[in-house]
Amino acid sequence: MIHSVVLEVTPMRVAIYARVSTRDKQDTENQLQQLREFCQRQSWPVQKEYIDRVSGGTSNRTQFQAMFDSASRREFDLVLFWALDRFTREGTLATLQHLQRLTAYGVDYKSFTEQYLDSCGVFRDAVISILATVAKQERIRLSERVHAGLKRARKQGRVLGRPPAQFDRSKARSMRDAGKSYREIASKLNASLGAVQRALA
Repeated sequence: MIHSVVLEVTPMRVAIYARVSTRDKQDTENQLQQLREFCQRQSWPVQKEYIDRVSGGTSNRTQFQAMFDSASRREFDLVLFWALDRFTREGTLATLQHLQRLTAYGVDYKSFTEQYLDSCGVFRDAVISILATVAKQERIRLSERVHAGLKRARKQGRVLGRPPAQFDRSKARSMRDAGKSYREIASKLNASLGAVQRALA
């Protein structure tokens, strides 16, 4: 006698992330409507919607950070966004780090308008590999620009590093001779403790 086994499939719990810049004339509702309809067609329950109305050039976005906090607690299985530039516009390296962070939490991601950007899809490994390669080149170019800037500054005779602390050293010496501690002197002269100690050593 053959017994049939019925496997119960747990629906994908989804978090929707939408963003528009303060300079955009469009509203997030345009994105949200399409994302909600997509989830409805997939029979995916939407756990929460995260909406930012700020620039995507920084990760210091209230709802963006709240989404990651929830992801770390596995409150949903997938983050759905309309397009990658709605998710972030911080550059390739930051984008890669955000996606890898979601993966580390066990949360998938999907772009509604970009079929290749889907951690559940066949292009996942290829996309991550490309992003990683571009991110590496970004780091190399950044390092090269920093070194070139330092070299140019030295050629121009500019002093690099933090400027020396400005405070009345003779007054500091008098206070020290009067029995004041380094910490008291630093506080009185609005200087760092280390600077005072170096000056009076």
